[in-house]
Amino acid sequence: MSDAGAPLVGRRDALGALDRALDAAATGYGFLALVGEPGAGKTRLLNELADGANARKLPYLAGRAAEFEQEMPFGAVVDALDDRLEDDVPDLSPTALRLLGTVFPALADRVAGPDAGHAPDGAADPVARYQVHRSVRHLLERLAAPSGLVLILDDLHWADDATIELMDHLVRHPPRANVLVAVAYRPAQASPRLAALADAAGLAGTRVPVQPLNRDEVAEFLGPDVSRNRCEQLYKASGGNPFYLEALARMGRHDDRLLGEDGIERHDWERGVANLTEVPPAVRTALQVELSALPPEALLMARGAAVAADVFEPELAAVAAEMPQGDALAALDALTAADVVRPTTGGRFRFRHPLVRHVAYASTAAGWRFAAHSRVSARLAELGAPAAVRAHHVLRSARFGDREAIWTLVEAARVVALQAPGTAAYWLEAALRLMPDGTDLAGPSGEGAYPDRIQLLVELAHAQAVSGHAEEGRETARTLLSLLPPDDTVRRARTVQLCAVMDRQLGRIHEARALVLDELRRITDRQTPEAVLLRIRLVADRIQRIDTRGSHAVLETIPESAPQWGPGLVAAVAAMRPMVSYGRGEVAEAIAYAEAADQRFSAASDGDFADCLDYMIWLVFAEAFLGLHDSALRHATRLVSITRATGQTFILGYMLAGQSRVLLLQGRLEEAAAAADEATAVGRELRSPEVMAYGLIQQCLTASWTGDHDRALRAAEEAVSCDTGSGEWWTHMAHVARAIATINAGRTEEGAEALVAACGDGTNGLDFSTLVMCAEQLSCARAAIGDGEAAAGWADIAEAIAHPALTGDTGLARLARAHAVRVADPAGAARLAAEAAGMLAGAGRRPEAARADLTAGVAHAAAGERGEARERLRAAVEVFEECGMRGLHAQAVREQRRLGVRVPGGARTAPAKGRGKGAGKGELPFGLSPREHEIALLVAEGCSNQQIAGRLYLSVRTVETHLSRVFAKIGVPSRVGVATAMNRPG
Repeated sequence: MSDAGAPLVGRRDALGALDRALDAAATGYGFLALVGEPGAGKTRLLNELADGANARKLPYLAGRAAEFEQEMPFGAVVDALDDRLEDDVPDLSPTALRLLGTVFPALADRVAGPDAGHAPDGAADPVARYQVHRSVRHLLERLAAPSGLVLILDDLHWADDATIELMDHLVRHPPRANVLVAVAYRPAQASPRLAALADAAGLAGTRVPVQPLNRDEVAEFLGPDVSRNRCEQLYKASGGNPFYLEALARMGRHDDRLLGEDGIERHDWERGVANLTEVPPAVRTALQVELSALPPEALLMARGAAVAADVFEPELAAVAAEMPQGDALAALDALTAADVVRPTTGGRFRFRHPLVRHVAYASTAAGWRFAAHSRVSARLAELGAPAAVRAHHVLRSARFGDREAIWTLVEAARVVALQAPGTAAYWLEAALRLMPDGTDLAGPSGEGAYPDRIQLLVELAHAQAVSGHAEEGRETARTLLSLLPPDDTVRRARTVQLCAVMDRQLGRIHEARALVLDELRRITDRQTPEAVLLRIRLVADRIQRIDTRGSHAVLETIPESAPQWGPGLVAAVAAMRPMVSYGRGEVAEAIAYAEAADQRFSAASDGDFADCLDYMIWLVFAEAFLGLHDSALRHATRLVSITRATGQTFILGYMLAGQSRVLLLQGRLEEAAAAADEATAVGRELRSPEVMAYGLIQQCLTASWTGDHDRALRAAEEAVSCDTGSGEWWTHMAHVARAIATINAGRTEEGAEALVAACGDGTNGLDFSTLVMCAEQLSCARAAIGDGEAAAGWADIAEAIAHPALTGDTGLARLARAHAVRVADPAGAARLAAEAAGMLAGAGRRPEAARADLTAGVAHAAAGERGEARERLRAAVEVFEECGMRGLHAQAVREQRRLGVRVPGGARTAPAKGRGKGAGKGELPFGLSPREHEIALLVAEGCSNQQIAGRLYLSVRTVETHLSRVFAKIGVPSRVGVATAMNRPG
């Protein structure tokens, strides 16, 4: 980046923030947001950031979004990275390169061939957005090696939804490399999601406001040759805005039009500039003067360049301006000499500031601008440019009824639908506006036919649904319903199904149900596939509320199959039955139904689930509740695969959440966390509180088991905030997850009270398996404070709820009883906990089996049975370590040490050479006392002061006193420093 403008004045605070961000980039990920009004100097500060990166020998890549190409998918990121990728294909897997080829033109030809990403029906080789996001993250990690990387993205207030979603992914899932992402945007034009990025980045995020210059800085900017009165006049006219100030100063000292006085004779094009209300009148006048001073050929070339592209090639700008190449290049010399445009890489040029392009574009007459876009579109077509590149110009030059333009927009929309559905929706809407009346139904196929309006509306509703614009998608679906004749029951049912899904994502549960019921009234035969599709929608809605009576009543009237049903619908009906029977307490029937549904699901091909895929998730949840974990995981994995392959990302979050739940039960925490993260990301993309909550609940529970209590509690709070008041299972589960995370974080009493409130009297819309889990947690919490009577009460409840046929639930109930008796009868508690461990292990619930082993080990120790205690603790430690359950692993290791077991602890336990005074053989590191060392180890495990106090039976104040001594002895100012020191290899 370079800037040939005026010298930089002021900005001391901003420059300091930039320096700190660059320094931090040497140690990890960072996110920097420069926020200011148009012309405030954001771009200039980004230039300073680039210069600072150069000075540190830190590579940087820079791009920006463009005002007139806002719909271009990933525009700013492509601008920043594509040239680099053209020169150097990164060392990534073929799959990753294929994914990146759907975004970056430089990789499309090299990796996937000339036809990559082009799928006229939108179905070929689809790629979900989060897969692209992850691939871009890995790309940044590669580009950052070995020196680091600064990625600079300017003018993101003009970025498309896909770019902002990518930025959101990067702040929530930062690259594992030394990467600084620096963005700039205007606050008034920024979307809420863009404005929240710096906060979402947490400690890695920095927001830098770019304020106007003050009077003294304006005087410094203008220089000593400008009088004080003139400085004051310019200060008031510009408001201290550097770009406005520079534009006014360019006019010269004695121009009467400086302050925007009217009465001057305007050219026609100047009237267009005068309508730019976002630019102050004085600056509009200054820019008018600057443009009017250009030679006529240069002004024409500037207008052509403004039409052609943000970063334009002279040849294309000449086509837009309708100028011979020789004249165009001479005019380009004049524009460069006047600093209207500046050269950039690859023989291309760009305007010195987006506002200059804005004014040049506005200076064109509407008819000339229309023709210029048409010329550019035609030239790009001659060059073989893909539809997605031409669409921007086609959109601005198409005539009503223009078949070629309509097909171009439709093709472009289908190409980008999976990666940038928001842009696809924009282009589909434009195509529909161009279509004349009388094309509501499909015309004859072949050349000259219009697209099928009904099909375009279906695609539009889908694109709006998956891009997080469910409100617009809902309206499109209703428009589609109004166009479909009453006897077209199949397409009407599919449309109602899609509309109901969007209503649910918007929290309009009752409206979704009313729409389904209204459509069912139109269908006389209730056993047709379309009628059954809608009827099982009613069953699914009742399952969400754990309304077993209502769901059973509807399901009882639906047969297992009918001759006209497809295999997918047969499997979907079968998938509902296990959950309904489980909710009624009919466990044997539920297991039999699950086995039958497994057979139906296996018999159907992936293509059979075009309309009913979302119903299959209830088979996964039912199998998880019934302890059929292998089947549940197999089905969840297939559902995720089908959902990705068919582009039904509006239901993907449910599939991933179900997958995460099963993986968590099995102790595969890393995989569970990845699935939960993706489920949450899908929910954010959809802007659906319900889908987000499903992912956040699993995020919370997984993080809590791994010992990342801060992350667990953050996810829990966000999940609870998603509660729409529907009273459905997930709303209650969010409160349960928060309560369990609170208990695991060491705030036992607070968490126990919250858990009791979340469960209520057991009829609050929670499943039996969750209720047993809660009762066991409450028994453990009450036993921890010595309240054996209350612990026994919760054990009674767990035993009453747990069904004898479900080994996992009965194992948890047995563990609850062990908690209840451990104070009065430690030997009996050890026996009960050992039985629970065996039952839970047999059910495939490894983390809970290990918890039972830990409980048995502690109880054996209390009973004086040291050999048995060591064996149980050893088993618990092994599982906790394998599963990544750091907090429980540390607790189990401490119990081993109390029994005299020599535990290999690496840097945490062995005296380390060179660590502080007297860190010799047999001495603790840094000269810490035994108590200080114990507290330092707990800090390194991520425990809060309150958690440490609870574990060591100290007051919080005592912990704080010891911790201050730990800081002093280790020589660090923070808990992070303690953790780093204690985990450093010795």
